[in-house]
Amino acid sequence: MTQDIAIRRWDGLVDYQDSWRAMRAFNDARSPDTPDEIWVLEHAPVYTRGRNAQEPPPRSPIPTVDTDRGGDLTYHGPGQLIVYTLIDLARRGIGVRHLVSALESAVLGTLASFGVGDAQTRPGAPGVYVRDAKIASLGLRIRAGRSYHGLALNVAMDLGPFAAIAPCGYRGLRMTQIADCGGPADRDQVAAVVVTELINTLQASPGKPPSL
Repeated sequence: MTQDIAIRRWDGLVDYQDSWRAMRAFNDARSPDTPDEIWVLEHAPVYTRGRNAQEPPPRSPIPTVDTDRGGDLTYHGPGQLIVYTLIDLARRGIGVRHLVSALESAVLGTLASFGVGDAQTRPGAPGVYVRDAKIASLGLRIRAGRSYHGLALNVAMDLGPFAAIAPCGYRGLRMTQIADCGGPADRDQVAAVVVTELINTLQASPGKPPSL
């Protein structure tokens, strides 16, 4: 039974609903031996509302999609790195908290490698923050012990659309991005580090806390 992780990358902007349908189809079709996958992509502009969303869709020409991930309302667009984690948690002997920690740890390690300081997580508020601003958001769905959805990391994007919403349910929450914190603006450069950090954590012994 393999625990290899395959990496799939998309060029250009990917429609959110197309990727959502593809993730569900992948999980529905996989067998106990199907390798896990990490998908790396970038979405066309879209607001998405998680299953716990309380805020109504914003009045905007940007479309809003009600989706099945956890979390509240957020924005995706060009210049934001999307990392989707299609992981068989049951086979790896890990839980959703381990996966959340692995994603947060991957971002923290990436930011540290680019010299972005003051990055941290917050209890009860999944994601990664730089000082008082959020730089990465998480939202997952687990079905039959298998995950999909994942991480959105702001690299070099137009942050303006976040102003129309309460990001992740927090009114007044400021958003930031790697390029504004002294890091690179190249999505592929950032993705290479994030994926490496994430795989290293996922391939560590189950139950072992992720480290930077």
